[in-house]
Amino acid sequence: MAFGVQEITLAIIIGTLAAIVYSLRVLVLMERRIARIEGHIERVVGKVMKEEVKIERVLRKR
Repeated sequence: MAFGVQEITLAIIIGTLAAIVYSLRVLVLMERRIARIEGHIERVVGKVMKEEVKIERVLRKR
């Protein structure tokens, strides 16, 4: 079964498009994961800030 230049070119183009779509999907998934991590970091920072305020209040009373 011999393929012509057009079929080979079409296969290369389709393969390239499939690779681009897959890489975009991976990037979207990574972005979601990073956004979740940032949310966790923000919560931890908020908790640390609350604790620091408590400590500062205790030290001022002394």
